[in-house]
Amino acid sequence: MSELIGRSPTLPVGSAGELSGGWWGMAAMIATEASLFVYLIFSYLYLASQTMQHWPPEGLPRIGIGALNTGILLLSSVFVWLCERLVRRRRIKWAVASMATAIVLGILFVGIQLKEWRHHPYGITTHLYGSLYFTITGFHVIHVLVGLIVLAFLLIWTSLGYFDEKRCAALRIGGLYWHFVDIVWLFIFTTLYITPLLF
Repeated sequence: MSELIGRSPTLPVGSAGELSGGWWGMAAMIATEASLFVYLIFSYLYLASQTMQHWPPEGLPRIGIGALNTGILLLSSVFVWLCERLVRRRRIKWAVASMATAIVLGILFVGIQLKEWRHHPYGITTHLYGSLYFTITGFHVIHVLVGLIVLAFLLIWTSLGYFDEKRCAALRIGGLYWHFVDIVWLFIFTTLYITPLLF
């Protein structure tokens, strides 16, 4: 007993070389959230194929803004991925800078999305297209905001030195959610900005 009191306890590192329970939990949550976006996108495509009106009613979307936002979000995902790699190499300052950059890019994405919303002459109740557009992009923005909160916590914990090459499961799990948000946007961008060119 005296030997245990004299020694400082070592924190557990979890299952070395295996995926943690948290990773599987996040994967299950992502599968659930992905089904929501599948339903929304399917509804959009189905209703667009059935309508007799011009789609979208106010003309084609501004693809340049959507493409810019796509690039910003994908770049933020690269910085989140890079943060974990830098932590594993014990380059904490660069890891902090990488995560901070990802957060700034995420905030920029939200800002551009809000600006684009204000630019539209229609609202969520104007017509069918407006309802679908604002519902789909609105749900995505909510997921981005949740992701930004997750990244902010990861930034704080990284700067406080909570992670190292063995204890970085939270970075991988949080990063998994952010990558999911990015992948969903690729489908939304294709659906809302590319498919109207085909109708």
